[in-house]
Amino acid sequence: MWLNIILNLGILATFKYYDFFVTEFAQLFHISTDGLLLKVILPVGISFYTFQALSYSIDVYRGKIEPTKDIVAFFAFISFFPQLVAGPIERATNLLPQFLKKREFNYDTAVDGMRQILWGLFKKIVVADNCAVYVDQVFSNYTNQTGSTLLLGVVFFAFQLYCDFSGYSEIAIGTAKLFGIKLMRNFNNPYFATSFADYWKRNHISLTTWFMDYVYYPLIGSSDKLWYWNLCMIVTFLLSGMWHGAGWTFLLWGLYQGIFIVISMNLSKSRKRFEKKHHLKDNRLYEFFTMFVTFLIVCIGLILFRAESIGMAWEYFQGMMQSDTLLASYRFFKRPSLWPTNLFIVIMLVVEWLQRGKEHGLEFLSKVKPLFVRYVIVVLIIEFILIFKASAPSQFIYFQF
Repeated sequence: MWLNIILNLGILATFKYYDFFVTEFAQLFHISTDGLLLKVILPVGISFYTFQALSYSIDVYRGKIEPTKDIVAFFAFISFFPQLVAGPIERATNLLPQFLKKREFNYDTAVDGMRQILWGLFKKIVVADNCAVYVDQVFSNYTNQTGSTLLLGVVFFAFQLYCDFSGYSEIAIGTAKLFGIKLMRNFNNPYFATSFADYWKRNHISLTTWFMDYVYYPLIGSSDKLWYWNLCMIVTFLLSGMWHGAGWTFLLWGLYQGIFIVISMNLSKSRKRFEKKHHLKDNRLYEFFTMFVTFLIVCIGLILFRAESIGMAWEYFQGMMQSDTLLASYRFFKRPSLWPTNLFIVIMLVVEWLQRGKEHGLEFLSKVKPLFVRYVIVVLIIEFILIFKASAPSQFIYFQF
């Protein structure tokens, strides 16, 4: 098991982190990097299928799954094409057995998969790509922007990132359904989270649960010390930040996530007592307020995720704190050029709020009658995608990881 872990992580580290650490070391000691850098192209999806392969060997070692003797099924599990390049990061306990049994085409499952693909295309092409146009303009010229513009830029980036990645996951999961394969859910409306800990239970679920099962819980072991649990959580999210990319911004972003999730978890009992005392459990206004605060904390952290350097992130944050930032909501509605994108975001949020207990946003279509009305809705969504697609489509953000 350890040989396999070292081999897989060694390959990942060579391709993804070698040049970064060599460059940083050379800068620290004023050494030339001539002839030292590999300058290789990062293999597509390496972060995802490496973790998938690791989970298999660890689960076999732990006795959670029997080692398969079917090499075709094993490689199908490692390289199943819908989720190969950007997840979800599947477990052998869920995905591998599905390749070992006979599958028959199921019309209802396939139709639901097509609906999920359509919803993923809407989120990616209509919401994410239109947000990207504005986000790129703001971040590429952030030093000359007002505070409200910078705030809107990071808010739009939050929706771009979510709709881009969750859109891909919807397409991957929907495509797998066409083959009779059920992939795990990767997003559960994270922007409806009411705490930071709740946010990470809903966001990039496959990666979060992977780090919890294979890093956090093994680290804490049998310890019952709260301070050690907190430290292990921060270390876990530091590693998660490094998984996202070779750069100090991702490392600091991981630290930011770890600190806030520790704060959220440690305050959870006090918060529950406060909510019980003031009868806030079913208060919708309080729920929306906690969603807003959580979303704001997430957005601030995303500055690090999007910035090219820590210096740029700090300058962006400082610029966002200008006095005119308070006028953001007013200027948000004042700009006609942003109205279409604002509308797309609102449509996406309303659909996902109404379908928040469902697997995807268009699941309700299965109950729409008569059949003619259902077809009209589908055709309208397709037309909406074709008409309002961004002028400059962008590649999926997580392809770089």
